[in-house]
Amino acid sequence: MLLPSFSIIIPTYSRPEQLAACLEAIARLDYPRERFEVIVVDDGSLSPSESVVASFSSRIEAKSLREHHAGPAAARNKGATCAAGDFLVFTDDDCLPDRDWLRAFAQHFMATPDYLIGGRTLNALPDNLYSAASQAIIEVVYEHFNAPGDALFFASNNFAVPAETFRQVGGFDENFFTSEDREFCDRWTCRGYRMTYAPEALIHHAHPLGLGTLWRQHFGYGRGAFRFHRLRRLRDGTRINPDRKFYFQLLRYPSVTEKGHRAVALTSLICWTQLASTAGFAWEMITHRPELSTASAQTQKPMV
Repeated sequence: MLLPSFSIIIPTYSRPEQLAACLEAIARLDYPRERFEVIVVDDGSLSPSESVVASFSSRIEAKSLREHHAGPAAARNKGATCAAGDFLVFTDDDCLPDRDWLRAFAQHFMATPDYLIGGRTLNALPDNLYSAASQAIIEVVYEHFNAPGDALFFASNNFAVPAETFRQVGGFDENFFTSEDREFCDRWTCRGYRMTYAPEALIHHAHPLGLGTLWRQHFGYGRGAFRFHRLRRLRDGTRINPDRKFYFQLLRYPSVTEKGHRAVALTSLICWTQLASTAGFAWEMITHRPELSTASAQTQKPMV
């Protein structure tokens, strides 16, 4: 039986070492080389990534495109416009897929070819408490919002989707510089399409963080959350309804999974991230930048 064909799309920005490590992991995938391609979209790096991509040309079918620093949503969309695979797989340049990554997606698509399939992400830097705190939030989000057979959210560093349906839905909203995956998943399910979790489609996320970078990351998520909720309200009148059970689960998570000082430290850092998200949300609410047009909120045109 012919295996599904995939286009792996990777946005990148000024991280040649991480990109090389990502491509090395992809070059070691246990999947027929003629059944997948890699599309790297450079989002305006000062040092273009073409040479990094070219160094893998003898091992995998890989090509490099260039965008003018329009953000990861625009970079992913650009990659999708020239993808030849039946299914698109999105990951990031700081992610290291397991050898069976594509086989796991293929198994699910052969059973449910019209679904969005989300894989599992593990923290590749467990000794970095800041990265561990960020990973803990993802773990709780997936556990809380992705019931078996009825998932609601997957991060764009590890999900796969039918190429034609992705284009019909309109791709990622390029008004979003963070939380574009949250908006896309919401629009996907609102259109009547379904999602499911494939934890065996595994990647390792090697994203070192410090106190300041953790704040900036979640401040950005807060800004994206404001734009997301504003978009939903313009679209169908949906208002923010904080999920108290989720936040209780989030604050409790370190005490369940860790012990002693590490549990206390992770709890403190999770509180730090939520303060940063609240600050980002408030900042966006006050400034209203970037503005989202009503037309963009009400409809998403198909990609061409």
